[in-house]
Amino acid sequence: MGYGSGGVGGVWLRVELEWMTPERIMRLFISIQFDEEILGTLTELQDDLREQGMEGRYSDRANLHLTLAFIGEYGNPDEVMDALEESDFRPLSIGLEGVGSFGDTFWAGISENRALMSYVKRLRKVLSDHGIPYDRKRFNPHITLARKVRFDKGLPAVSIPAREMMVERISLMRSDRGKHGMIYTEIGCV
Repeated sequence: MGYGSGGVGGVWLRVELEWMTPERIMRLFISIQFDEEILGTLTELQDDLREQGMEGRYSDRANLHLTLAFIGEYGNPDEVMDALEESDFRPLSIGLEGVGSFGDTFWAGISENRALMSYVKRLRKVLSDHGIPYDRKRFNPHITLARKVRFDKGLPAVSIPAREMMVERISLMRSDRGKHGMIYTEIGCV
């Protein structure tokens, strides 16, 4: 199989290989997307943090989510969807509770939830059974509000109102680097 002649360096080969590759490598994760009430609460919290002088890269409203499994670079989203369909998802309720930070990342927490923890365990087992790689860090449910934060006056004194929502579906998301940050796109759900 030839790649033709011409082209500069590896450019011709790269274009040919992209055309020949049946699957495009994508950066994938599985998540819960929030309803408008939860999104409103989270963006109000972000506004409170800004007013208190916390600087950093705030997550866009459209990007606020709860990651259940981070897959990373993967070429076949259909395989991931097959695994999702086998994960035995049943609707469950989640609630916001608490705020905190991991180093320079500020987050909002999710109330302790056995149904959520049980589902994530089933989901990750099915991913493993299908040979789909994922970040195996212990699941610590949180919503990233801002990254690379600076607290000039110490940790901001904020609280998060109690809000709950019924989770009716789980989403397979693609992450692409855009001109002004990451763009998350749902490519499937169960």
